[in-house]
Amino acid sequence: MEKLGLVRDIDLALHLPLRYEDETRITPIAALRDGDNAQVEGIVRDCEIQFRPRRQLVVKIDDGTDELWLRFLNFYPNHQKTLGVGRRVRVRGEARGGFFGREMVHPSFKGVDDDTPLAAALTPVYPTSATLPQAYLRKAVASGLQRADLSEIVPAALLPAGLMSLRDALRFLHHPTPDVSLATLEDHSHPAWQRLKFEELLAQQLSQLQAKQERALQQAPAFTVHAGGLQEKLLAALPFSLTPAQRRVVEEIALDLQRPVPMHRLLQGDVGSGKTVVAALSAAIAMNEGWQCALMAPTEILAEQHFRKLVGWLEPLGVQVAWLTGSRKGKARREMLARVASGEAGLVVGTHAVIQGEVEFARLGLAIIDEQHRFGVAQRLALRAKLQQGALEPHLLMMSATPIPRTLAMTVFADLDVSTIDELPPGRTPIVTKVFSDARRDNVILTIADEVARGRQVYWVCPLIEESETLDLQNATATHQQLCEALPDEMVGLLHGRMPSAEKAAVMALFTAGQMKVLVSTTVIEVGVDVPNASLMVIEHAERFGLSQLHQLRGRVGRGSVASVCVLVYTAPLSPTGKDRLRAMAETNDGFEIARRDLEIRGPGEFLGARQSGAPLLRFADLALDEALVHRARAVATTLLAQHPRIAEQHVLRWLGGKAEYLKA
Repeated sequence: MEKLGLVRDIDLALHLPLRYEDETRITPIAALRDGDNAQVEGIVRDCEIQFRPRRQLVVKIDDGTDELWLRFLNFYPNHQKTLGVGRRVRVRGEARGGFFGREMVHPSFKGVDDDTPLAAALTPVYPTSATLPQAYLRKAVASGLQRADLSEIVPAALLPAGLMSLRDALRFLHHPTPDVSLATLEDHSHPAWQRLKFEELLAQQLSQLQAKQERALQQAPAFTVHAGGLQEKLLAALPFSLTPAQRRVVEEIALDLQRPVPMHRLLQGDVGSGKTVVAALSAAIAMNEGWQCALMAPTEILAEQHFRKLVGWLEPLGVQVAWLTGSRKGKARREMLARVASGEAGLVVGTHAVIQGEVEFARLGLAIIDEQHRFGVAQRLALRAKLQQGALEPHLLMMSATPIPRTLAMTVFADLDVSTIDELPPGRTPIVTKVFSDARRDNVILTIADEVARGRQVYWVCPLIEESETLDLQNATATHQQLCEALPDEMVGLLHGRMPSAEKAAVMALFTAGQMKVLVSTTVIEVGVDVPNASLMVIEHAERFGLSQLHQLRGRVGRGSVASVCVLVYTAPLSPTGKDRLRAMAETNDGFEIARRDLEIRGPGEFLGARQSGAPLLRFADLALDEALVHRARAVATTLLAQHPRIAEQHVLRWLGGKAEYLKA
């Protein structure tokens, strides 16, 4: 029960059914059609154990209109007792055509008398775990529903017109009457569901706004932007000009950094829009005042990419940049830690190693998290705890190349200020996306040979299958072997997550320098890798990737002035979701449109990945469909916090219990 989060009476009352079974009526056996899920009642005429082709219990029942066979491949002695010849039984399951006539396989059943009443309401089927039977859960939920305090907390004047009371809505959803439209229960459009969705969205909005208010009470270092300071020097030294969107975003961040409360800003921009330079210019403001900055990336490859760029930009200006990852060991690591602890290193770049216990900062003023959706909530909470420097808390800038659709920005990210880089730097060429079946793999290899002959470079990405990394490595290794044979005069590299860091770095260095023409890789190159000469990206088993991941991978090419192509290779047959993803990729290069479609296809839980522990808090509302309710909940939340803070606290406690902490990450 605890694993399911069912600790309090209110948790049980809010544990709503996944679906319902109709045990309020009996269907005559003669009226059954293949595929019908129905309840029948009859007398057992035959009950025997058969051994063809394997041991099974086969039962025949008769209701006077026809006969029905029941088949059990797993059964116990009490099955035979309840289903003894001459007994009256009530059976529920899916009817289908069998060898001897219509049958049900593994139906639910119970012994009844002639006068056993039918259920008065639809029978709920609850989300459960393998060891918790439905019968136990139904009893627990029913008693929790009776005991829970379901009084109205929110003043009636603030509720949208026409909503049911919370008590009525919950009682109805646990035990709906047989005359209700099942479709309105299943698609959550019934008025009872509307009330639950509103309550949930209100709790979620309140908790986010509370987190924002709490942060406004904390103190952070207030920086001054000096004329002729480090930021201006960096701008002057850059070999390119900022786009208007980059300049606007830098100004938004600079204004935040000048205030004595912690910045909590999300910087979103499409793949290749230039977020790293914005991060460097933001860090320059803090470092100019003698404070340190930390930049954390989810993978060593991405962290190293940032490190190289930042060293190139900042070290000529006298800033020391430290490098911290899990693979850095021994004396080199100890020296790096000493430079961070003394304050000598102005900027610290690395993976989650940056938040490990032994890392101590002298004066941390700004923390930057890249690809923030790849870090779990627990990691971000650990980072915030790590960052507190006495009374002062550092500013926090999170970056994402997966743009957040508007409804998500208003709900799950409501506690953040959002800055958007909505244009690409000049000179970027649009990427053409083509979709091929793996039956045309040879054609793809010929295209690679053509690109290499023109002096271009190529990526070939194989999927990472979490359940079977060995299968993934065989896949990448086999592809590497095949390309080595097809291109005997060229260097073809192989990169995967199990390689030692030094080996990965050596492979990437050869590819970046242009000596290696083809790189076969797992998804370790998903983000941040920047090789302007790479003009072709082949993604194998593209149907296994999420849309935002496909878009990230596609963004590894088209980074120079040459026309670039992304080839999505799929294995038939495609699922409807797979078709939708590949169609979306072929139709648009716009990251914001990709994000919108991703939300439609996958829903917010998967889309968010790990704010991720915050996502399951929206169990009932559908952000793709309930935008109007989101707006209403936001307005009510603002009024409650301003005028009825105690009521706001009660509402959040009822819905979230102790989980509200996760929303602060």
